[in-house]
Amino acid sequence: MKPAFRTALRMLGAGAIAAAGASAVHAQSVTIAMLNNPDMIELKKLSPAFEKANPGIKLNWVILEENVLRQRATTDITTNSGQFDVMMIGTYEAPQWGKRGWIVPMTNLPASYDLDDVVKTARDGLSYNGTLYALPFYVESSMTYYRKDLFAAKGLTMPEQPTYDQIREFADKLTDKASGTYGICLRGKAGWGENMAYVTTLANTFGGRWFDEKWHAQLTTPEWKKAVNFYVDMLKKDGPPGASSNGFNENLTLMSSGKCAMWIDATVAAGILYNKQQSQVADKIGFAAAPIEVTPNGSHWLWSWALAVPKSSKSQDAAKKFIEWATSKEYIEMVAKDEGWGSVPSGTRTSTYQRPEYKAAAPFSDFVLKAITTADPNHPTAKPVPYTGIQFVGIPEFQSFGTVVGQNIAGALAGQMSVDQALAAGNAAADRAVIQAGYQK
Repeated sequence: MKPAFRTALRMLGAGAIAAAGASAVHAQSVTIAMLNNPDMIELKKLSPAFEKANPGIKLNWVILEENVLRQRATTDITTNSGQFDVMMIGTYEAPQWGKRGWIVPMTNLPASYDLDDVVKTARDGLSYNGTLYALPFYVESSMTYYRKDLFAAKGLTMPEQPTYDQIREFADKLTDKASGTYGICLRGKAGWGENMAYVTTLANTFGGRWFDEKWHAQLTTPEWKKAVNFYVDMLKKDGPPGASSNGFNENLTLMSSGKCAMWIDATVAAGILYNKQQSQVADKIGFAAAPIEVTPNGSHWLWSWALAVPKSSKSQDAAKKFIEWATSKEYIEMVAKDEGWGSVPSGTRTSTYQRPEYKAAAPFSDFVLKAITTADPNHPTAKPVPYTGIQFVGIPEFQSFGTVVGQNIAGALAGQMSVDQALAAGNAAADRAVIQAGYQK
């Protein structure tokens, strides 16, 4: 080979390497702040398919526990730091952050996305003034899960609509601590979206409310005291040890490993509990509506984990493209192929609920859709209230005082204070927050 030709080849090779390097440098990086729930871990697992179809986009994942995710996302959005390009947020944040211009409107979606197929309740919950600010990854309400075999062994029958008095009776009869079976599992971990999501629905159905019409906190009322005493007493007697440390994921593990006779929590858990690869009791699970006490109002929640693009993102178009993919019909098909139809993200698309494959794999599907579409954030309590939201109060300040109340109630559950002390401290924190914000008249 002639020297000149070798030199030319070397230069050509160097040029190719430089071009490849330039291409890698110019690949848009999309950093995603994501919740550590099973459905989201599946999203990360399947995401190489998106990168393969979009070689100019590189996904970076930051997967966080729920309370930490909320703290990190809120800090990032309020300081405009631009650390994340995609954030997993919910029906609490989306309208408020959209109103403030902190997140990018989800407009001009391609016709192939079929926005009309997205369940209207989900779209409405993620909108402000008719503009959509996030796309739902999954939508949930709450429901009662129970072990059919344990009920049958004791001659018990779960009604379609249980009351809390019935739940307590069942829990007493089903608890067998010697064999490691607990009558009831409930969220105890402190956080406005952890224990307070559940406890607020409990207070609602016991006739309570966070605030009266003039924004006076109501946590020291007989309704709240009765509800929280009921919760603490039942968990202490019939719940697992260390209940004040258990959130959604911990209780999901307990239920799926056969440790709980009953669990009242998010409808999204159904797909995991009925999956034989993920649940040791998949063929033993029954379901019923979330329990009620004196009123059905606010007894079952409405929530969506959704994906949004912060205004501070430098990769908005790429981030939006990823969100469209992650919430598409095609993605649901991918999960069905990988995990089975029973495990696809629930509550988002009408077309999912029309699939015979889904109905066959998910005996809970029609029930869950009804729970989602009948949850009413505009009438969350028996008495009138000045706020919207079933398991939260739809104002920016709730994130702070809701967590304080959650910490106090977790303290009461752990035996560190009485229920009355916990609610008195929580009431003071809630009043202080709304007075400072100018709500209280």
